[in-house]
Parts: sequence; C-alpha cells; structure tokens
Amino acid sequence: MSAVRPAVLDRPATPARRRPGVDAAGIWLALVSAAAFGSSGTLAKSLLETGWSPGAAVTVRIGGAALLLAVPAVVALRGRWDVLRRNAALITVYGLVAMAAVQLFYFNAVTTLSVGVALLLEYLGVVLVVLWLWLRHGQRPRSWTLVGVVLSVAGLLLVLDLTGGMRVDLGGALWGLGAAVGLAFYFVLSARETTGLPPLVMAAGGMVVATVALVVAGAVGVMPMTWAADDVRLAGALVPWWVPAGLLVVVAAALAYATGIASTRRLGSKLASFVGLTEVLFSVVFAWLVLGELPMPVQLAGGVLIVAGVLAVRYDELRERLDVLAGLDVIPGPDVVPDPDAVPDPESSPS
Repeated sequence: MSAVRPAVLDRPATPARRRPGVDAAGIWLALVSAAAFGSSGTLAKSLLETGWSPGAAVTVRIGGAALLLAVPAVVALRGRWDVLRRNAALITVYGLVAMAAVQLFYFNAVTTLSVGVALLLEYLGVVLVVLWLWLRHGQRPRSWTLVGVVLSVAGLLLVLDLTGGMRVDLGGALWGLGAAVGLAFYFVLSARETTGLPPLVMAAGGMVVATVALVVAGAVGVMPMTWAADDVRLAGALVPWWVPAGLLVVVAAALAYATGIASTRRLGSKLASFVGLTEVLFSVVFAWLVLGELPMPVQLAGGVLIVAGVLAVRYDELRERLDVLAGLDVIPGPDVVPDPDAVPDPESSPS
C-alpha cells in the first residue's frame, strides 16, 4: 500500500476510504488467489501427459472461466453498461496483455528453456511493479522493500531448485521477460479501483478478450492446439478428462482471477504482487499432495524466504503510511486505502 498523498487527504470524497479490517481481508484474498493459480500446474500436467497441448489447456481454462463468470458479471454490473463502455480499452489491454500474453509468452519460453527458468523470468514481473511505481508515481522503494525484493527473489531461486548446468536460449529468455511484463500489467491494472468496474466484470471481460486472442493464436499456428478425451491420472486415480479441465476453469481461472483482482484493489499492486509470489510455494505443495512430488528441503527454505520477503514489504508499507500521516498531523482510521495506480474518477461508483 503506497503512501497517502496530501491531495487525497484534502478531499473527503476521494478513493481513499475507511475500511475496517480491509488489510486482513486483502491478504486472505491474495493468498486464495495465489493458491488457486498455484493449482494450475498440477491440474494441467495431468492433461498434458495424455496429449493435450499447453495452448489447448490454457484456452479451455480461460474460455471456460469466461462462460462461468458471464452471468455473475452481468448481475454485478446492475445495468451500468456505461461503466463497461468507459473501460473498454482497459479491459482489452487487460485481456490481451495481463491474461493472453502472459500465457502465450510463458509457453513459448518453455519450448527452449526449462520450466524453472521460464517461471523465474516471469516472476521478475514483481520487480517490474516496484520499478513502475517508482518511475511512474514517484514511489521510491524504501530499505525494507528492497530487502523484500532480495529475499523474495532468493526464495524463488531456492523453491525452483535451479541446480546444475543450464544453457539459456536468448529467444526463450526474451519470451520469459515478455511474460514478466504481462505479469506486471496484471498487478498494476488490477489495482485500478476508481474505474467503477466490479472485479467479476473486469475478470470476465478480460477473459473474453483473452479467449479470442488465444483462439486466433491457435488458428494461425503460433500456439499449437491439440487435445484428447482419454482418462487422466490425478492424485493416483484415473478420472475423466473433464475433471481436471473443470477444476482449471473453476479454481485456476475463475476463482483465481476474481479474488486476485479484488485483493489487488485492497492491497495495491506492490504488496499484492509480493503476496502473489506464494503461488510458487503453493505449486510445490499441490505437486506434493496430488502428484507425490515431495519438496526438497531447499525448496522449503525458499518458501520461508518468500514469506519473509512479503512480510518485509508489508512492514515497509505500514511504516511509510504512518510516517506520512504523522507528518501531516492526520489521525488514521481503522484503515485508509488509497489507490496508487488510478486517477480519481468522480463519475465512477464503488465496485
């Protein structure tokens, strides 16, 4: 959560609002989102082993979630179609970059890089969020945020257990860095609360755009599309293919994106991105429980470092907010939540 700006405090009817207990709720939503995203690798692996291509699995995941969230998104709009029209450009960019591009770039990266290296490159997007807030909003990272960056990156290195000799392909590395940019877009765009878009509407709209983009990518051959109707092995048992596919849709997409957007609006893009690093830890845990792939001690140590990094960033943001409020002689309420990535829009309504 970024520092509260004087201009925000001078106007009582701004996006900075008092929300009792919002921090705890935001953290829990972020952890639910990270866990949901973390389940995707384990679920997708069961499909990939039976002949599914990564592109087909991703398209089913995002397209199915778009259908699932369509009705709730319409209800959440409550007839405010003007809100949807005003934010059409935002939804389009969100779907193309924060959803479709991340998947497309990541799966292109793993064609020439190991999964661990590609995932590490993608999660450099967290560092890009800190840089964006510094360059765009003047939020220079303080000492504890820098400590959190170092701890979290070190934790990722340990959790991914990148050992042995590696040959990094330049093209694959560029695809991985592209995925990192897309991930940074996801956190920054998700934090825009003053758009008036309910989280469900933003998630569903972005998924529609992403699905169209993925289908086009498959049609032109950029992303191979193959699938099979064979039974798959999941948690040691044979189940129909639609079981992991359905979980990919409901849990790893619909639940993951909806809670992710809601948590990012509460926490701000920086803190939410660091909590999102726990997705890697959740991925390891799910692989252990469902696939029997036990985490190594070095991976458990990495998980501890990731949590320590999140706590360091959280501590720094609390200190920053209290310092600013003390300097302005303002007594904070239970919680003051500014939106660091959006310009106030007096016409928009709360989500």
